[in-house]
Amino acid sequence: MLEQNRTAVVIRATDPILRNGVHMALRTRPEVWLVDDIAAADVKDAVALVVADRFDDRANTLLKSVQCRGFGRIVLIAGELEDTEILTAVEGGVCAVARRSETTPDVLVRLVKAAAAGEGALPPDLLGRLLSRVSRLQRHVLEPRGLHLAGITNRETEVLRLVASGLSTKEIADKLCYSQRTVKSILHDVTNRFQLRNRSHAVAYALREGLI
Repeated sequence: MLEQNRTAVVIRATDPILRNGVHMALRTRPEVWLVDDIAAADVKDAVALVVADRFDDRANTLLKSVQCRGFGRIVLIAGELEDTEILTAVEGGVCAVARRSETTPDVLVRLVKAAAAGEGALPPDLLGRLLSRVSRLQRHVLEPRGLHLAGITNRETEVLRLVASGLSTKEIADKLCYSQRTVKSILHDVTNRFQLRNRSHAVAYALREGLI
């Protein structure tokens, strides 16, 4: 298989034994191309494969160093992972996670390919718990404050819905008992926050994201 059809992978680990084990598992796989840090700098969309016994301070430091080197596609292989550790890893740029005990060469290749394609991958139980945490955050923290995970308030949603219905600024202000200045300010805030061009673009964005 030609190199351009393979995914470039840099292996980083918290100790040499872990690194050598993953290197042995992948070195004969035709789907991947193992490179060092220097070679990876010249390869578009190279994947960083970070391996650790567990997600401790050493692993977190390693992850940050990988991110600082410009890797936007990172796979994390670690021992047992707590929910908070998953969130920390995702904040650190990780897009695919697996436990060491469940990681075979086939799983490694699948995760690398998913990361290279810009996709995410989590073990089902971890994903389920993470989604549950997100749901609780939405219900108990954001909704009581009139907020959504998408970063848009109930008031902004109302205004966008009326814009989508074809109402003018004056009609929206009258319907919601706002001043026209307030309506314009709400639309201005939305377009600026999401870098949208105008109110039509804001409505299209909200529709596409399922916000209205």
